Amino acid sequence: MPDDIITELLLRVARQDRAAFRQLYSEAAPKLTGVLLRILGNRAEVDDAMQDVFIKVWQRAASFQPDKGRGISWMIAVARNHALDQLRRRPAAAGMFRAEARDAEGQDPLEQVADGAIGVEQGMIAQGEARRVVDCFATLEEERSAAVKGAYIEGLSYQELAERFEVPLNTMRTWLRRSLMRLKECMDQ
Repeated sequence: MPDDIITELLLRVARQDRAAFRQLYSEAAPKLTGVLLRILGNRAEVDDAMQDVFIKVWQRAASFQPDKGRGISWMIAVARNHALDQLRRRPAAAGMFRAEARDAEGQDPLEQVADGAIGVEQGMIAQGEARRVVDCFATLEEERSAAVKGAYIEGLSYQELAERFEVPLNTMRTWLRRSLMRLKECMDQ
C-alpha cells in the first residue's frame, strides 16, 4: 500500500469523492484493523471502531495536510486516538494505567485487570501479561515511562510531550522510539 496512493485518496475524499472513499477503505482497512486490534484486543470492538474511524476520516479528510505527514500515518493517528478514547471509557483500563496512584495507596493495580466474565485460567494469563507490562515499564527511566504512557495511553502528541518534559521535539521522538524498543525487548524475553 504505497503511501502516495493513500495521500491522493485522502485528498479526493476531502472533496467528498465517494469512489475514492471506497478505495481508501479497501487500501487502509487491513492496516487500521491491525492497529485497532492491538490496542483494543477485542474483534467485536474493532469492527465497531472501524466504522467510527472511517466516519471520522470522511468528516476530517479536509484537515489532512500532506505537507505535514503521510496519509497512512494520519489515518493511524485517527484510529489510535479513537481506540485510546474507547480504552479510557473502560473501567479496567483506568485502573491498570493509573498504577502509580494505586500503589501509593497500597493496592495492587493488577487486581483491576482480570475481567470477572472470563475464566480463571484466562484471568491469570491476563494478570501475568499485565504484570510483565508493568515490570517492563519499571525498567524505563521515570521520565521515559511517563512519556510513553503520555503518548500511547493519554494520546498526547510529540509536541505536547516535548513541552511537558521541556525537551526539544526530536529528543522526545528519540525518547519514545528507544523506550518502545526497550519495552519490546523486555516483552520478548
